[in-house]
Amino acid sequence: MIKPRNSRLAAAISLVSALALTTTACGDDGSGIAGAKGSEGPGTGKIVFWDENGGVRTAIWKEIIADFEKVNPDIDVQYVGIASTEAQSKYDTAIQGGGLPDVGGVGAAMVAGITAQDALEPLDDRVEASSLKGRLNEAMIENVRSAAGRDEMYTVPISATNGVLYYRTDLFEKAGLDEPGTWDEFYRAAAKLTDKKKNRFGYTIRGGPGSIAQALDAMYGQSGIESFWDESGTSTTVNDPRNVAALEKYAGLYRKATPEADLNNDFTKMVAQFDSGSIAMLNHNLGSYQDHVSSLGVDAFRGIPQPELADGTRVMVSNPVSGLGLLKSSENKAAAWKFIEFAASHASNSKFSESAGLIPANKEAAEDPWLDEAETTKLGAEALFSGDTKIVQLPYYLPDWNTLSKADSESGFQKVLLGKTSAEDFLDALAENLDEAQAEWKEQQAG
Repeated sequence: MIKPRNSRLAAAISLVSALALTTTACGDDGSGIAGAKGSEGPGTGKIVFWDENGGVRTAIWKEIIADFEKVNPDIDVQYVGIASTEAQSKYDTAIQGGGLPDVGGVGAAMVAGITAQDALEPLDDRVEASSLKGRLNEAMIENVRSAAGRDEMYTVPISATNGVLYYRTDLFEKAGLDEPGTWDEFYRAAAKLTDKKKNRFGYTIRGGPGSIAQALDAMYGQSGIESFWDESGTSTTVNDPRNVAALEKYAGLYRKATPEADLNNDFTKMVAQFDSGSIAMLNHNLGSYQDHVSSLGVDAFRGIPQPELADGTRVMVSNPVSGLGLLKSSENKAAAWKFIEFAASHASNSKFSESAGLIPANKEAAEDPWLDEAETTKLGAEALFSGDTKIVQLPYYLPDWNTLSKADSESGFQKVLLGKTSAEDFLDALAENLDEAQAEWKEQQAG
């Protein structure tokens, strides 16, 4: 069950104190601590870059770094890959004890928490005076501004994604099933394509790290609710009875049309099962598109936007825009900014987005031919920006959002899957914490 916020606050304070004592005992000089002003530095020499999705994006980032160092031979970029599930805690630890990088992958989901700790440099003036002026997607800029909870840009948008329903076209054709374009078709296909005796399942449900974002997408997609908050902006709709019913139906797939191992599976295991042919449908974002192409080619699967309701309405939750932040404590901000500007440029952003199968933030990159050839990415871009899809904006601006939607909720969702906690109790507890976090944020804004 989700922890009460006062218990979490006390635990956080204890952890921060312990980290600070440990770091001091180890002899760290405190460099790189949030709030430190840093300096522009020489514009040459070494800078440290943290990739918050290490492993998954390591190869393409190293390629971009190599390109950058060819053009800037007097700058050495040290790459540090961090697993996405550990990125938030890695930043929090370094903010308190020292050792922050010069440049960090800081997406919309993390920017508020890091900005609230005074660790990021505002970037509006740098963008305005750079080659990026007017070349970044306005919607993505607004996304990262809103996510920070302030009227400033603290991370340069690099790419966007959205929820995708991948399905094995070969398995659907063999079973005589049409594309699962609606939620009713999705559930029928999940049941029909399950044969437990042959270890084949219609769907794989994310029960491990990252499960809450996928569950929210399924909930709002089925309920048709178009806002995360009620009209007053003080109470979340997450525990609306329509969302409760949607979560009950969605969680009911577990062990009926999904593998039992899904309880602890993250997306890498899910992708492997889907590509092996033991799973017929998979929900993930555009980030795994290239993995499927590498394993299956382009004919054995298709990636489409989340299913529609019977009346043709499609509702999706917002996915966080990825970006690069300049850490305020950097002693070489000039060189760090050169790297950010290079990474967000037309050529680099196009190369990165094509490799990752994501929607590029650079408007020139978004016009490159590869996007027309990548059907799933093109469909995702149309769903995000056509205006026909209703997007539920998740409250990334809440400093507690990342914790509430991950560490504090994932174990509770597993209990829902196991039948140990009802969907209603789980969502009521989540709603209580969200409402309190929203009230605190509004009070801070008013002050």
